[in-house]
Amino acid sequence: MKRSSSSSANRTGTCNSSRGAARPTRSHSWTESADSGVKYFSGAANYTRTVNAPSEWFKSGARLWLDLGEVNNLAEVVVNSKSLGIVWKKPFCVDVTEALKPGANAVEVKVTNLWVNRLIGDQQPNVTRKYTYTTMPFYRADSPLLPSGLLGPVQLVRMATE
Repeated sequence: MKRSSSSSANRTGTCNSSRGAARPTRSHSWTESADSGVKYFSGAANYTRTVNAPSEWFKSGARLWLDLGEVNNLAEVVVNSKSLGIVWKKPFCVDVTEALKPGANAVEVKVTNLWVNRLIGDQQPNVTRKYTYTTMPFYRADSPLLPSGLLGPVQLVRMATE
């Protein structure tokens, strides 16, 4: 995976105060799943969507931002196979102007969470296979799970620069 935190930092921080270019999408925390493999998951997951961008979004003097909303814990944004960097703190916003094009666009957000939930999952009663090992039992079976995933709302924001 390409890591580009410096370019990501240059593309973040200004998307919260503008009108949305596309309808927001909201998701749920992995910890809300009934499937224990998802509920206690630790690692990375990909969210993908095709975004159809009308040509009026690309008028001169405007920037397009992908506002991820709430992310737990970090995310890499890839648009049309171009990595736009990794965001790890609020605001979880990436300038996508140079990567988006009029028409269909492949958007991928790779989200990685912390390993706390997996440590808690390994402490659950009747667990036959543990995935983690620590020298100290930092978490118990009843420890609270941390929200994980792309919680959103996710939206494309058009911002005039003039």
